[in-house]
Amino acid sequence: MQSVIMKIREHREARHIGQRELARMLGVSHVSVWQWEAGVAYPTADRIPIIADVLNCTIDELYGRDKKNVS
Repeated sequence: MQSVIMKIREHREARHIGQRELARMLGVSHVSVWQWEAGVAYPTADRIPIIADVLNCTIDELYGRDKKNVS
């Protein structure tokens, strides 16, 4: 799950989205986003597709997967 946390932050920062703005877009508190990125808490599985949509990436990208490492 650690890679997902790093990828959320990476995609968020690449799009110049603050934690509060991402939280607003996801319908969660900014504390939740902070906790995810600090590794204190993790987004629930049902939230991952929504995060991917908001950050305009795939779920596989959030998990650090690409077609080269999938057999």
